[in-house]
Amino acid sequence: MLKKMQRRFILVAMLAFGMVMLVIVAGINLVSYYQMTASQDSLNEGILAHEQRKASQPERRRPPDSEIPWARGPEAEFTTRFFIVRCDESGNIVLISRDYISSVDESDAEEYAKKVLSKGRERGYYKDYRYLVKSEENGSTVIFLNVFDSLQFGKSLLIVSVSIGMLSLLAVFLLVLLFSHRAIQPYVRNIERQKRFITDAGHELKTPLTSIATSADIAAMEYEDDEWIANIQKQTVRLTKLVGELVTLSRLDEEAPLPEKLVFSLSDAAWEIAEPFAALAKAEGKRYNQSIEDYLKMEGDRSMIQQMLSILLDNAVKYSDAGGEIRMNIYRRHNKVCLEVFNTCDLQNITDLNRLFDRFYRPDESRSTNTGGSGIGLSIAQAIAEAHGGKITADSPDGGSILFKVVI
Repeated sequence: MLKKMQRRFILVAMLAFGMVMLVIVAGINLVSYYQMTASQDSLNEGILAHEQRKASQPERRRPPDSEIPWARGPEAEFTTRFFIVRCDESGNIVLISRDYISSVDESDAEEYAKKVLSKGRERGYYKDYRYLVKSEENGSTVIFLNVFDSLQFGKSLLIVSVSIGMLSLLAVFLLVLLFSHRAIQPYVRNIERQKRFITDAGHELKTPLTSIATSADIAAMEYEDDEWIANIQKQTVRLTKLVGELVTLSRLDEEAPLPEKLVFSLSDAAWEIAEPFAALAKAEGKRYNQSIEDYLKMEGDRSMIQQMLSILLDNAVKYSDAGGEIRMNIYRRHNKVCLEVFNTCDLQNITDLNRLFDRFYRPDESRSTNTGGSGIGLSIAQAIAEAHGGKITADSPDGGSILFKVVI
């Protein structure tokens, strides 16, 4: 249980740090992408406006730097590379301007323009270019701004930020792994004290309980049919059983509850434990069916597995409705052992089936008292399943029945 707690602590810490790193890395890259595209779109808008002004004033050879949208230095005019394609209303190319680029010929420019126009989008990326489509009454104008350097920078930023995030995750994982044992030590000490208290109290209670039971038996021999003595005997048996269950739970909560696991015949163990419950169910007028796969073997503690089956079958017989149905199926599927116990019952008082595995939880106090239940049996069944590396679940497919399934 402690190793499972440590793994959960590491998992939660890594998930929390991973979410923070994901937000940071995604935030950095999204902000960078937004700023980059906004700057490129702004420049495309400026180029379009500049070309429109230049077309309306053909006599001016060169506008002043204040009117050139990319003029951010004496060499800016030569480092900003773009080309322009104009089309008529029918989509035919009427003009290709390559004054500020040399790596694209007219056929490439025409192909790029047709591809972009077929997308039907106003702006976006095509290869190494950020394009802007301006639709007018007499046709369309497409501006292609070369943004190769910006795209490379964006890719590099993404790779570097993701790499730093992964390295940070690895570093934090190693640190959490190193200090996780120390972090859960206070909780571990509390659990150890609790288990030690339960074990010591259980052993201390056994002696007076034995004395009380012996005295009650002697008194019952002298005063036959005395209801007070009978009640003392009944409650002594119940308390003795409860103490034994608490000690069993405490042992199952240990780091290594099953020091020696042996291979045994699960089929034989199940047949052996099911026989008395089948007779009991029949005596109470309930239908009992079982299907146990032959020659089924597993590794574990035979007595513990039988105790788990006994708890599930005992619950099925006790809490199934009058004339109800009880089924037990044991089989192997996908290299896993499956144990199922089904019974019809009234689940009106149970809103959360998972609470059935809580210690001392009893949905119907009066009924549990009449049947002698302590609310700890299913907790033991769960602990036994987990001690064997398995899991137990409860499900109610129709609200009028319950199915306990153990997968090991």
